[in-house]
Amino acid sequence: MHELSIAASIVDAVTETTAAYPGSRVREVRLRVGALASVIEDSLQFCWGVTTEDTPLAGAKLVVNMLPVVIHCENCSADEQIGVQSFRCPRCGEPAGDLRQGRELEIESIEIDDEPEPAISLLQQEDER
Repeated sequence: MHELSIAASIVDAVTETTAAYPGSRVREVRLRVGALASVIEDSLQFCWGVTTEDTPLAGAKLVVNMLPVVIHCENCSADEQIGVQSFRCPRCGEPAGDLRQGRELEIESIEIDDEPEPAISLLQQEDER
């Protein structure tokens, strides 16, 4: 299950990036994942929950945008979406080695709240009871 190491790497990268925004809270992390990256989204979501637990990213949503494989066919001079089993142009049937999309595994965006959540003191919590 390489999704665990992927999730841990994402947590590290997001934590490093958001260090420039002290007091902010990460609300959402968006990924672009190509079909050839061999990532199972459900497993990645599970691992995200595990790796963000007890970190500043706890409770942040992970949004995964799965991208299809797209090749460029020299014969047709066109980009075509294909399945992961065949690297042939669906128009002319010629083999295509120019992969335009499908290997991505990248953080697309990080949404943060730059307003820190108000801290409630223990005395205030007791007064509310």
